[in-house]
Amino acid sequence: MSRRKKGQPLNGWLVLDKPQGLTSTQAMSRARHLLDARKAGHAGTLDPLATGVLPIAFGEATKTVDHVMGGTKVYAFTVRWGEARDTDDAEGRTTATSEVRPDDRAIEAALPAFVGEVVQVPPRFSAIRIDGDRAYDLAREGVEVKMAPRTVSIEALGLVGRPDADHAMLEVTCGKGTYVRSLARDLAVALGTVGHVSALRRLRVGRFTADMAISLDDLAMEAQTPAVARHLLGLETALDDIPALATTPAEAQRLRHGQAISLMRRQDADRLRGLGVDPSSPGPHLLVTCEGQPVALARVEGGEIRPVRVLNL
Repeated sequence: MSRRKKGQPLNGWLVLDKPQGLTSTQAMSRARHLLDARKAGHAGTLDPLATGVLPIAFGEATKTVDHVMGGTKVYAFTVRWGEARDTDDAEGRTTATSEVRPDDRAIEAALPAFVGEVVQVPPRFSAIRIDGDRAYDLAREGVEVKMAPRTVSIEALGLVGRPDADHAMLEVTCGKGTYVRSLARDLAVALGTVGHVSALRRLRVGRFTADMAISLDDLAMEAQTPAVARHLLGLETALDDIPALATTPAEAQRLRHGQAISLMRRQDADRLRGLGVDPSSPGPHLLVTCEGQPVALARVEGGEIRPVRVLNL
């Protein structure tokens, strides 16, 4: 006899306002426990120092996590000038100091060089795997590791506040894989000093924003009440930036069984063209629905709509 899976079969998204001091996995686990959810995953790791938007997927929504992680992110962060840390944030050990404190004019003049396609060297204390080991584990063991540079996309970067000469508050809009800690470190060097991130808050991941988020404390108070329903978002919420194709029940059944839908009929191709999708060439993911219910993530390929991830709702 098979064992009954623990937890409720919850499907959808919760936008958590992650508190400082917890890892993303710890925060996700607490939310999962509070909602008694059977399965959960999160979209985009935040360092323990960081706070803010942590999208948590439950059940079948975990199949859409990769799509969310590829979305645009917005961070508010504070740079502490004059101190370099081995972690590139406030949790690390001081490795260098400088008396140089850039003024607002110098900071604003330096920012354009960090917008666009930018080459970064990730922090030594990061989750990147090196020969199977996490970089932060190797760093904590004192192993010297060479972090390979990577190209990331930064859409916007601006100075938004200046509490004092030692600190500058900035906001960045960036793509997948961008390290704010590396950005702060490199910006400081470009300004003739050293620096690290002293505060970091994520404001947006894809279409999930801070004004949609709930704290763990509030979630604990509402978890077993009807009020919590207003914080639970449908699985399709994460996919509203991709074309949605409505299908018939028969077509949906084929996709649910892992079978493709042929595009031989003219009206089939016309349905895709109406969504801005070229039926003659491999295209981006589609959200396939039936009677308003998500069925699968699919792709157009070889004259067919082929399921990529079937959503068992």
